[in-house]
Amino acid sequence: MERTSNGGMLYHEVQEANLCAVHCVNTVLQGPFFSEFDLAAVAADLDEKERQVMLEGAAAADFFSEESHNVSLGGDFSIQVLQKALEVWDLQVIPLNCPDAEPAQIDPELENAFICHLHDHWFCIRKVSGEWYYFDSLLAAPQHLSKFYLSAFLDSLKGSGWSIFIVKGNFPQECPMSSSSDASNAFGQWLSPEDAERILKETSSTQSSSSSSAVNNRSSDNVDQQRPYQALSREEVRTFSEMEDDDLKAAIAASLLDASAAGANLGAVGITSQREETEKQK
Repeated sequence: MERTSNGGMLYHEVQEANLCAVHCVNTVLQGPFFSEFDLAAVAADLDEKERQVMLEGAAAADFFSEESHNVSLGGDFSIQVLQKALEVWDLQVIPLNCPDAEPAQIDPELENAFICHLHDHWFCIRKVSGEWYYFDSLLAAPQHLSKFYLSAFLDSLKGSGWSIFIVKGNFPQECPMSSSSDASNAFGQWLSPEDAERILKETSSTQSSSSSSAVNNRSSDNVDQQRPYQALSREEVRTFSEMEDDDLKAAIAASLLDASAAGANLGAVGITSQREETEKQK
């Protein structure tokens, strides 16, 4: 059984621009381990390797794309980037529908984390201190999932077209909250389960009594407290993904231009160093 981590506190990140992939990876790890620039370095390294493979396989040097296939200017990252980032922590990401995942299909409660994706939106479902939570950066706080509802929720997501991946391996048990001010981003917050439940109730009450945007109207005041907020509809995800941040796009573009294979490797070394420092503080 998973031991209590971070004193039973939950780490949650609220959506910033189109950085749901960053938020998803960090909530899987339960700590602010990655920034958008860390993932951009991973994406640049993958792009460079893909270009080399394409060039080596071509009869002539007539193929060379400067466009990234692993990160958009808006900050949306591919599943390959999430996989490589989590590999730094010796975690494996595999599709739920593959033969190796059959035990998880039968009893998902045996796993520790799932990553879900549809139309450029990412979120995770994570077991923390023996309890399951729905970590969606479009929500103000993580939503508790009963063990009974976990399987039904995953089936509902699959039926709605979401791609689901299992995250396997030895998850980091501690992320010192005292060092959060020095962390790689400022999107996250630590919440007790009680605070998370209170925030969601307050948010639901506010949303049900006022007119809001399509994203904010996802939840209503008649949602069962044992059931997570309904997953984003395709239209809502498309709407949200169009809310581009010009500063973020410029920063991502600059990062991609500057990130050579060597630069990307330096970024990976920095991430690995952060992991080693965290391991020392266990």
